[in-house]
Amino acid sequence: MTTGTLLPFRRVSGSTEELSDSALVAAVAQGDQAALGALYDRFHRDVARFLGHLLRRDKSIVEDLLQMAFLEAYRSAPRFRGDSSVKTWLFGIAANLVRTHFRGEQRGRAAMSSLATIERDRPASPSQQMIEEQRRRWLAAAIDGLTPALREAYVLCAIEEIPGKDAAQALGITEGSLWRRLSDARTALRAAIEEMQR
Repeated sequence: MTTGTLLPFRRVSGSTEELSDSALVAAVAQGDQAALGALYDRFHRDVARFLGHLLRRDKSIVEDLLQMAFLEAYRSAPRFRGDSSVKTWLFGIAANLVRTHFRGEQRGRAAMSSLATIERDRPASPSQQMIEEQRRRWLAAAIDGLTPALREAYVLCAIEEIPGKDAAQALGITEGSLWRRLSDARTALRAAIEEMQR
């Protein structure tokens, strides 16, 4: 067990609900526990959903990484410069944790937990429902087969709809690299789905 320095907490003046996202992170950087709780309340669903897309694992791993993401946000809050939105910054932290998780695994295999968040029109008939369900399974399986780097780019841009500049920053790569990864991911997905349809 490691020992650390106790950080003095100060109270946020006013209600944490009134603070902007950046102001919450600034308060967290000063050791404000109430601000950390408010940051969690404001973004934990988004981060959990993002982790769920990157990890096709049981719920406990998503929850563990979710907690780790906010602990890391607490540690790195003093370094937050505001170059991206707080949500994108948190997604970057979560993506790094997922990378670390995959490096620690023997298999290095990853997937998405659910594509149910992608809204679709209700099929008109049972046969149309079966076709749509098959397409979702094919897409999920194809995303499963992507490398972690391609999967991260695809999930951030195509599913979470994060702007390219912010997604590149969250992943710590150039925009050019992001677009190349996204193009490679789409090419790989098309090829994989075509193979499944044969």
